[in-house]
Amino acid sequence: MGAEILTPGDARGDDVVLSWDGEPVLAVRLPRLADSLDHILADLERRHGPLADLGRKEKQTVVRILEERGAFSVRHGVETVASALGVSRFTVYNYLNRENAARPAE
Repeated sequence: MGAEILTPGDARGDDVVLSWDGEPVLAVRLPRLADSLDHILADLERRHGPLADLGRKEKQTVVRILEERGAFSVRHGVETVASALGVSRFTVYNYLNRENAARPAE
């Protein structure tokens, strides 16, 4: 996910400090959400091969996975995903709408 491990003394206010027996041991600096999206896309590409070369069904599956991971809550998330998949923003929105329409009403 792209987190960075630090010494507790280097931690900032938004870092997560982990303790053992009440003593700070290390700190974790989480990446910004936009950086996380790049890491998620790179991971999906390692698993599936070049995302732009996938078929329509596989691209729909990738969009579903990305939606479950919150990729579209990131500013410009749809544009970033569309570029990675080699499709238009409109196509990504269609995949999202198709997926949401297929879900049963709660």
